[in-house]
Amino acid sequence: MSQYNIEEDVEEIAGGEFERTPVPQSKLKGWKSFIGMYAGEHAAGTEFMIGPLFLTAGVSAFDLIVGLLLGNLLAVLSWRFLTAEIAVKNRLTLYYQLEKICGKKLVTGYNLANGILFCFLAGSMITVSATAVGIPFNMPMPKLDDTLPNGMTWIIIVIVIGAVISVIAARGYDTVTKAANWMSPIIVLAFVACGIVALGQLGVESFSDFWDIWGEGGEPFPGQTKFTFWHVVIWSWFANGAMHIGMSDLSVFRFAKKAKAGWATAAGMYVGHYMAWIAAALLYAVYLKSPEAQAFLSTNSAPPVAPGPMAYNAIGVFGIIAVVLAGWTTANPTIYRAGLAFQAILPKLSTAKVTILAGTVATIAGLFPAFAMKLLGFVALYGFILAPFGAIIVFEHFYHKKVGIIKNYAEHANLAFNKSVFLAWAVSFGIFYFISIQFDVFLSFVTLPAWLLCGILFLFFSKKFQKR
Repeated sequence: MSQYNIEEDVEEIAGGEFERTPVPQSKLKGWKSFIGMYAGEHAAGTEFMIGPLFLTAGVSAFDLIVGLLLGNLLAVLSWRFLTAEIAVKNRLTLYYQLEKICGKKLVTGYNLANGILFCFLAGSMITVSATAVGIPFNMPMPKLDDTLPNGMTWIIIVIVIGAVISVIAARGYDTVTKAANWMSPIIVLAFVACGIVALGQLGVESFSDFWDIWGEGGEPFPGQTKFTFWHVVIWSWFANGAMHIGMSDLSVFRFAKKAKAGWATAAGMYVGHYMAWIAAALLYAVYLKSPEAQAFLSTNSAPPVAPGPMAYNAIGVFGIIAVVLAGWTTANPTIYRAGLAFQAILPKLSTAKVTILAGTVATIAGLFPAFAMKLLGFVALYGFILAPFGAIIVFEHFYHKKVGIIKNYAEHANLAFNKSVFLAWAVSFGIFYFISIQFDVFLSFVTLPAWLLCGILFLFFSKKFQKR
């Protein structure tokens, strides 16, 4: 799921060019160039949290295993037939494409939202790494329902990790990217090892034993949402909604020779979002059988989800290292991307300064375990907020001729703020966020309706307000 540094990987290959021009034919890459990139980037720190959280949501074996198969397939199809298809036609970054349609001022608002959400995600990964670093210090691990820091040791470790990550990110991206690429295979290997060891610890000797780990499911832990089959399908589809239907990965696939490169995302979905999630869930299943976890459950309290101790219990010191690296390789590029988003708002500040600013916000967020412990809900919110902007690009690309509107209208009319875009997003967001809150509907369920409505309203308002 940590795909936020993929764009920099590709930019490095291309020499950091073409931010505001189409990618030339000489710089295009075949589909094989994207396989390792996506496989590595989606087996990261978030997976250590998400896998266990499925267990806390009371999923059944069928809901998890089959639901993830279908949901991840829908995500791959979205990348292939929407993101990659548009990317190879225009060969522009998301930000430049949005600027042409929305205007610079509106894109600044998008960057602010993007930057803040990136910081919160990075903060949750600092939390993940802290659970591993805290093991030698016998640090009490945050509980599933914890919101505030649980002690001074936690605060010190989070601040140190956040400071180190921020300083490294501020020094520039080349070293960070190379290090992340070297670390990715180690992290994937750790997930495989954790899964195999956990199966042995659970006494699994057949597929039916494996199935029985989840069985028919159960009640969610206190404070958690009950996940059904459709929760798993829709959530896993839109876990990266901002990247595929939200079009953020236009910046990646603009380097693809053909749209079929979009199929390479299957490597990320089925290595990271399938194998790694299930492996991490197995680690938590082992922990739930421990006396400590049973003590929590006997008092109707939710046992903590602490990736560090779970991985350490399975594969020892290698587990600690893997969790630290997984959190690091997610948080570092995410902080870097947040810094770039903030720089669009504060152009007078250097990249290093805005990256330190982003790292500070992320570190503060990391102090509060709720961002990591509520990661399922946060990822749903992230996609719900940003994905509809992708609908603007999709609907304009496929329907501007049929509807009779001018493509890239902000550029055509020299607009800094395209009110058609803002109204379409605001109305769709407002309606479906109200439905989610008022009727207690999980946000992922309303992401697609909000996306569709935003695209339709954009066409309607553009037809109404555009001047030729």
